[in-house]
This record gives sequence, structure tokens and C-alpha cells, in this order.
Amino acid sequence: MTFKIPLFLFLLLCSAQTLSIKIHSVPEVNSIGVIETELNETVSLTCQTDVGHDPLVHEELVWLRNGDVVRLNEGNKEGRSSVCITPTIHEDNGATFTCHLSKNTTVNDSVTLNVTYGPRLSGSEDIVAEEEALLLLQCNIRANPPVSYVSWTLNGNEVDLEASGFTVTTDGFKTQLYAQKAKRGLHDGTYQCLATSPLYGVHTKLFFVSLTDMTIKFPLIPMIAGLVVVGLTMLLAVIARWKKIIKCFK
Repeated sequence: MTFKIPLFLFLLLCSAQTLSIKIHSVPEVNSIGVIETELNETVSLTCQTDVGHDPLVHEELVWLRNGDVVRLNEGNKEGRSSVCITPTIHEDNGATFTCHLSKNTTVNDSVTLNVTYGPRLSGSEDIVAEEEALLLLQCNIRANPPVSYVSWTLNGNEVDLEASGFTVTTDGFKTQLYAQKAKRGLHDGTYQCLATSPLYGVHTKLFFVSLTDMTIKFPLIPMIAGLVVVGLTMLLAVIARWKKIIKCFK
């Protein structure tokens, strides 16, 4: 006994197979559709039919980055299409690239970039501040994966926030150490900002802080306004007095 497959079903199965597409990448995409790369590297993506034979040269392909259309050069749209991301930047982390058929958006494939990088901490900086003025130190700790530990030291010792009057604020992008009123002998010295990345290790930056005498700041604009008012008042008084003097001689 033999079974015959209806012609329309056979054609439907062939069509479904023919319209399958896939993204190939360097570096290779992992099992969950993610490409692991680092900052300032190059990622190459190639989209083509994935049916075991030559691509369909008449099928136009469209690339999207986070839902926005990627502009392609002529000759890079039909049957096989490639895009290159170089160099990778912070904003490429988490970006999703999708390739689909121009005539059928349901036939598509997607990959997502995971761009890793450590915090940008290095070198040193000289800071000069006045006594009784705001002292603010800041470090860039933006990283992927996020840093696991952040600390501040003063002259080799961990900063005592309560004793020194400092405040520390830390978010996913920066850490700040500040004192509202800097005091000589308490807040001058060598500071170190330290951030630990689970992937890239320890990164540090030094700050050499020196304090100068407080300068008396005059309210320049109010003083100028006051002088103008006084000057105009005196001028009007002189004019009024001058009119009376002239009347005496008439």
C-alpha cells in the first residue's frame, strides 16, 4: 500500500525549506544567539539562505539594528548580505542585529552582541582646591560586566568617611568622593580610586590633591549695580542743585 503526498503540501514543505535564512558571524555566535566580543574589536555578520545549496539570488535581504534599518550598498542585498561592526563601542553592547527577507519579515534570524570591557581607570591627576570650598574627585567605573568592588584611599589608608567629612556616591558609570568644605591637613594628600572587574582585574587612578588659602570673593555684579545707583543718585543731586544755583544768578 502506498501513500501519495498532495502536491500543494509538497510544494509548501519545499517553500518553507527554501525560505530559511541564517546569520553566520566572526566571532561565532553561541548556542543562545549571543556573540561574545570586546571593546574596539571587529564583528562580521553574514546573512544567507540556509538550505544546503546556493543562496536565492533573487531574494532581497534587510538588516536591522535594534529595529532600525541598516543602510546597505548596492550588490549587498540579494541572496547574501554582510555587515561589519568595527570598532565595537560601548553602545554596541546589547545591540541586536536581525536579518529578514524583504518580502517576508517572518523569515528572519537575529544575533545579539555582548561587548565586554573594563573600567577606564589609569594614570594620575593633579587637583588644586581652596580651603572651605567643595572638593570633588571622580572616577569612571563603567564596565561590562559591572565592577564588583570600588574603594577610595587617602595616603594609603581607606578613607574614613565619618572622620574626614567625605561622602561617596557610586552608580554604574562613576564613583564620586567629595567634601563640602575642604580643610588643609585633613583633605590634602594622595588619593587612589580602585575598581575591581571580575573579568579584567583591578584598575586604579591617583589624585594628588593640594589646598590653597581661601580667597575672599566679592559679589561683583551687586557691587557694580550699587555703584551705578549711587553714581546716578549723585548725578541727579548735582543737576538739581545746579538748577538752583543758576536761578540765583538770574
